Amino acid sequence: MSAAEFPATALPFDAEEILPRLMRWAACESPTFDAAAVNRMMDLAARDLALMGARIDRIPGRMGLGDCVRARFPHPAGDAAPGICVMAHLDTVHPVGTLAKLPVRREGNRCYGPGILDMKGGTVISVEAIRHILAAGMATKLPVTFLLTSDEEIGSPSTRDIIEAEAARNKYVLVPEPARPDGGVVTGRYAIARFNLKTTGRPSHAGARLAEGRSAIREMAKQILAIEEMTSEDCTFSVGVIHGGQWVNCVTTTCEAEALSMAKRQEDLDAGVARMLALRSTANDVQFEVTRGVTRPVWEPDVKGMALFAHARKIANSIGYDINPQSSGGGSDGNFTGAMGVTTLDGLGVQGAMAHTLEEHVLVDSLVPRARLMAGLLTSLD
Repeated sequence: MSAAEFPATALPFDAEEILPRLMRWAACESPTFDAAAVNRMMDLAARDLALMGARIDRIPGRMGLGDCVRARFPHPAGDAAPGICVMAHLDTVHPVGTLAKLPVRREGNRCYGPGILDMKGGTVISVEAIRHILAAGMATKLPVTFLLTSDEEIGSPSTRDIIEAEAARNKYVLVPEPARPDGGVVTGRYAIARFNLKTTGRPSHAGARLAEGRSAIREMAKQILAIEEMTSEDCTFSVGVIHGGQWVNCVTTTCEAEALSMAKRQEDLDAGVARMLALRSTANDVQFEVTRGVTRPVWEPDVKGMALFAHARKIANSIGYDINPQSSGGGSDGNFTGAMGVTTLDGLGVQGAMAHTLEEHVLVDSLVPRARLMAGLLTSLD
């Protein structure tokens, strides 16, 4: 198979030009819960896209979270025509100050930085793809829109409506989340539910009157063990956040935690949700509450999605590598668009490892092949 079938894949991409742009984005820390920091990242991305000729719409944030940026590139078909939406998030899990522990740096074929893999790397190579297409005077068959969101790492509670509204206006959604470890892409994602947990006990002086108190932390500890022991092959349960207590000499009155459940099938997640909501306190003198948080629906592979994958695979083969389809755990905004029935392909970002840790990095030699794949998709989809 010849690359001549997809001329955009032969554009002069250069990892040594892409990498400085990616490092600049990674150096702009943007943790979800810091709206001002996320908005600084949105400013940076919006300026880069505006310089390329995109019309920028700034969508104000809500729920105390950051803004979104929508960038539409001019096209003869106009804004109303269904096109391609590149769906990406610019928030990260890394708090401001992470750069001190995880500085943006290159070490051989690895480049490290907070959020550099999840998912600024994939977003940057998507921007580079359209940059090279425009610079070459090439046309896309469909209008191209970038939607950059601010709260994906917490389940997109403030942006789901924007995501779904934008997806409904388009024919395809391309999600440059990180590639799978083998370089594969994502054609479906598991269902995910989040829960807020709260225990309430009775305070007392931990030194003088310990027996009079009822510890909210003790009750939460029991509940955490019970929750995580519910994990099975069909549905997993984990607790990842816990807050309780302020003074070590006080029996704690309240404790709060957050739990996550994941399943490959919607019916298994629904059963898991029912089990969580049915949990009760272990004693009459303490209280335990479970409230359901953000839920991502199952996105199951369908005929249209697999046809899009087959097209992407053909492009990758013409470049000289192969990609495999996978359903994946770990939610993305592709859960929403895929579950809507909008033709979606996810995992189109760069390769790397250790996302959400202080060893997060991308593989430099994946930048150009993945940018070529995105360019091929943007110019050939119709």
